[in-house]
Amino acid sequence: MSDTTSLLIELGTEELPVKALPGLAQALFDGVIDALGKRGVAVERGEAKPLYSPRRLAVMLPSVAIEQPEQASEVLGPYLNIALDADGQPTRALQGFAAKAGVEWTALERTTDNKGERFVHRSVKPGVATRALLPEILREAVAAMPIPKPMRWGDHDHAFARPLHWLVLLLGEEVVEGELFDIRADRMSRGHRFMHDKPVWVGRAEDYVDALRGAKVLVDPDERRARIVEEVEAAAKQAGGSARIDADNLAQVNCLVEWPAAVACSFEPGFLAVPPEALITTMEANQKFFPVLGDGGRLSEHFIGIANIDPKDPTEIRKGYERVIRPRFADAQFFFIEDMKQGLASMNDGLASVTYQAKLGTVADKVARVAKLAEAIAPQVGVDPALAKRAAALSKADLQSRMVNEFPELQGIAGRYYAMQDAALDDLSHDDRNALANALDEAWQPRYSADDIALSPLGKVLAIAERLDTLAGGFAAGLKPTGNKDPFALRRNALGLARTVIESGFDLDLPQLLDAAIATIGPLPTGKKDGPAVPADRAEVHDFILDRLRGYYADKGVPAQHFNAVAELRPASLYDFDRRVDAIGTFAALPEAEALAAANKRINNILRKAGDDVPDAVDPALLKEPAEAALAEAVEAVYAETGHALAHGDYVDALAHLARLRPQVDAFFDQVMVNVEDAPLRNNRLALLRRLSERLGSVAAIEHLSG
Repeated sequence: MSDTTSLLIELGTEELPVKALPGLAQALFDGVIDALGKRGVAVERGEAKPLYSPRRLAVMLPSVAIEQPEQASEVLGPYLNIALDADGQPTRALQGFAAKAGVEWTALERTTDNKGERFVHRSVKPGVATRALLPEILREAVAAMPIPKPMRWGDHDHAFARPLHWLVLLLGEEVVEGELFDIRADRMSRGHRFMHDKPVWVGRAEDYVDALRGAKVLVDPDERRARIVEEVEAAAKQAGGSARIDADNLAQVNCLVEWPAAVACSFEPGFLAVPPEALITTMEANQKFFPVLGDGGRLSEHFIGIANIDPKDPTEIRKGYERVIRPRFADAQFFFIEDMKQGLASMNDGLASVTYQAKLGTVADKVARVAKLAEAIAPQVGVDPALAKRAAALSKADLQSRMVNEFPELQGIAGRYYAMQDAALDDLSHDDRNALANALDEAWQPRYSADDIALSPLGKVLAIAERLDTLAGGFAAGLKPTGNKDPFALRRNALGLARTVIESGFDLDLPQLLDAAIATIGPLPTGKKDGPAVPADRAEVHDFILDRLRGYYADKGVPAQHFNAVAELRPASLYDFDRRVDAIGTFAALPEAEALAAANKRINNILRKAGDDVPDAVDPALLKEPAEAALAEAVEAVYAETGHALAHGDYVDALAHLARLRPQVDAFFDQVMVNVEDAPLRNNRLALLRRLSERLGSVAAIEHLSG
């Protein structure tokens, strides 16, 4: 046998939990690799990856060493002052150490550390054969797997994700003796439950994927996924459309089948009058089907199901898929029709009986607060305040609809459809009705981390107002997140607020917005006995939002020093904050940046030690040294050059001018002593440094870029 060979481990089980399957396979793969590495067994992974299907988890490594290298051991013993007596003879401590090592004390070596000289036993053992290590490696890897809900079976004490029915353990072409959960290892795998329900001989570990393919099992998840996509796209094309292949839906279908085959299906066109999002949700989330889109990306009456069998005649499977989806579509149709009869105003009335939060009142109370905020924000960004107030007042009406009760993920989406046809909104122009309807949907955006912000100006206003109220209310009610607990999703709301403002380019004053939101809620009881009612702390909420921005910019590749440099100034506008971050990134790339940042750090330290006795103005008559006169002249020039840029937010231009101060700053610190005994002269130099520092720090605290 060569020095390396292939390795195959397959755990055959009952159907594994769909959402946990990829993670379980990855954990087994990583666990085996780690356990081999811990024992010094060399592994060449090559293109190896986790292999799995609904009934199995597998690891196939193309090259694994057949044995460990020699195992060197070093065990430290007692120090000489403890090991030897006054006559240089071994003490009981040294004799015990030698006996434990299995050698005479004279065979021990010596070593020295920072405490002195001591005895040491060094030995080299031959490596153990990998086949002898594999049973322990397998048990260790399985024990480390994150099993979501361990299951017990039979009268055994052991537990796993699902009962184990077979175990394949091959090193090259040889079966490794071992067992797991009382199942002995073999080379016999199993094929497809229906199309090849018999043992599958695996001759060599590297034959595994091909052997199972011949038994109608695609154990490579990438191959299986590609087969699903190919089948679905071909079936959709034959139906005259294109398939909607949602990544999450595809991932789940991939964990449900071993031999995927597409089955083209259809439903009654009359159901297309229902909001397509409801139909798509039913097909994808509930049944794991793939919708087919027609012209213009509109939903068609066709869909694709994936069977876990290669049917000769798919007619019965098609009928089954169509039969199971029809009642859910009928329910959605009924809910939609009944909701349309009810109308948004009636739905809105029901919000008064729904508690939002014990201290913050009902959902209707929240809607009223959001409407007030939206009305105040709207004129600041060029939106009609009356339309903003009206849209915000209807922004949660659909939470009382039958449709959203059945499909919670359609909140906002359902409201958009109802608003488009609600007779109570007939007084609006066509454009205003469209804007209002779309805003009811967009107010919920971003719904998740990778989601887009609201598209329309009105939708952005509603999204900002909604999140302001949620944050101010959450902090006032004592719901600030702790650890992993965030029941009102305040972290997500803070980031959604910041993203909406920044990515919309809205130059809004955040402290003023927070003050308005806090005032709208008012003081709330703290819950402490006889404690006074207090409002949310604006500074605390502001800090919380900035903390969410830290991760936002980190994800965009902005260094922490750049973020900290801007955060220290706490710009009132988040959009202005963003422009400063961009500008500091440009400035940091300039050759002068590091030296000026270090200089500003030095200046701040000098001014901090000087205290409050620094004069407000520089006296030109006290500029004795040429270097300080040159710096004073350059500082006044840069004030004149950067004033307009700073006033108009052109921070890149302002910092470019500031970068030109480096020669004068360097010369000043090389040639001028600041803390001289002459008090007027010293104070004048401090005044010059303070004026310089104020302009150097006008965009960001650039000293954060130093070191």
